[in-house]
Amino acid sequence: MIPKYRKQFNAEFTQEKYQSILDRLKEKSGIYPQFRVSESPIFLTNEFIDKLHAACDSIISQIKEMSPAELDMAIPDDCRVPNDTLQPHFFTIDFGICRNEKGEIVPQLIELQSFPTLYCFQKELQNAFVEEYDFLKPLKTPKSDEEYYQELKDLIVGDEDPENVILMEIYPDEQKTNIDFYLTKKRLGIEIVCLTKVKKEGRKLYYEKDGRKIQIKRIYNRVIFDEINKIPDLKTEFDFREEVDVKWITHPNWFFKISKFILPKLTHEFVPKSYFLNDFPETEKLENFVLKPLFSFAGSGVNLTPTPADVEKIEDRENYILQRKVEYAPLFEDINGEFSKAEIRLLYIWDENSDRPKLMEHLIRMTKAAMVNVDFNKKDAIWIGGTTAFTER
Repeated sequence: MIPKYRKQFNAEFTQEKYQSILDRLKEKSGIYPQFRVSESPIFLTNEFIDKLHAACDSIISQIKEMSPAELDMAIPDDCRVPNDTLQPHFFTIDFGICRNEKGEIVPQLIELQSFPTLYCFQKELQNAFVEEYDFLKPLKTPKSDEEYYQELKDLIVGDEDPENVILMEIYPDEQKTNIDFYLTKKRLGIEIVCLTKVKKEGRKLYYEKDGRKIQIKRIYNRVIFDEINKIPDLKTEFDFREEVDVKWITHPNWFFKISKFILPKLTHEFVPKSYFLNDFPETEKLENFVLKPLFSFAGSGVNLTPTPADVEKIEDRENYILQRKVEYAPLFEDINGEFSKAEIRLLYIWDENSDRPKLMEHLIRMTKAAMVNVDFNKKDAIWIGGTTAFTER
């Protein structure tokens, strides 16, 4: 969206430079990314960034005005975890980069969540692009690596010894996002522990390291209930819903509270109208909407072209929303003259003593498919996958 940088990047691009970026990521983490990384970043104008930030500020203010009781309604009874917090530690907002009816390029809210994502990977990915393309150096995010990782460490580790803090996931080495886990371990000094390896004695949790039993005092949680329920015969000593002496970063209840559940409650020019399925008015046309389950992850269960027959089959209609369709703009030209579309995710952290969250990084997903998700991309295309954004700020 900044033509001079797009032209320069495309002119300088080579497959060798792309491979070098992937090699740099492997050198920093120990593995190659298990998901596709786009060959190119995107370049966003200050005008577009201002629109994004204004929309986010409005959304955050509206959420802050919602009562705890209203947000608690989102938590399924069988997923409720004790010792909730006043606010989440992580907050992310996804926008499609779209074209409106006037032909203007605008952000359109797709979803939002209070769940950690690729905070370390995105920082290292931007670093890798800058190391490979000199002209990107003046466009790099001004926050230094030292400052960035210190802020993450203050949030996740806090005042504890890093040895007493774990990143917890189910079978972490098998997850597509495992490169972020390894970067987190390297940068913050915390261990990666599978949920199945967590030991429980009374109200205390432990993990084993080098033959030693180490108490867990803080959990950087990367487990979601949706995944737990999909694994048959998962054997664990620790149930999330039990009273235990740990600090959650972030508390699992926020996965439900800040989710598609609140989309119908938000209003803004860059927030497409949404309805709970059981509240969908007869005055609206179904073909203008996308059907989404409330608590799916990574695009699972999304129906881009719902029919009355699809809707009729759904019994728990309160667990689905219909969100007005938006037109993603094919703006990002590749070296073959073809264009990709993109979504942008703003990555915030929310310190417990802060009134509002702090923006840390941007995560971009580029596609040439109908759905903006790396799992739905064509395997032989270029300019698709996860990437980063640069601006002139």
